[in-house]
Amino acid sequence: MSNKQIIRQFIELWSTLDADKLTEFFTEDGTYHNIPASAVSGRDNVKEFIKGFTANWTGTNWEVISIVEDNDIVVAERIDHIDMGDKHADLPCVGVFEMSGGKIRVWRDYFDLNTYMKALQ
Repeated sequence: MSNKQIIRQFIELWSTLDADKLTEFFTEDGTYHNIPASAVSGRDNVKEFIKGFTANWTGTNWEVISIVEDNDIVVAERIDHIDMGDKHADLPCVGVFEMSGGKIRVWRDYFDLNTYMKALQ
């Protein structure tokens, strides 16, 4: 399976909001840098971080706009559709994934935090 296919699966899995399954995609020492926040390293720390920021989410669906692969780098442009009860956000994002052995070694996600915060007020 190509790195691009792995990231497509990862993005699709977000609709489950299952942090345990999501973090299986990371290397043991993997890093997630949700750019407005500090980077988090180590699979267990990434899992707790994901659980924390999705705790109030009631649903999500991530729409891939474009995705490209260059060796061990995958770049995915998305719109993350996020529900928090009766509030909804459509958040344009770009994720840059550095892969190693079919796993995410580093994931950097770029988006405008104000877009997210305004939609969920």
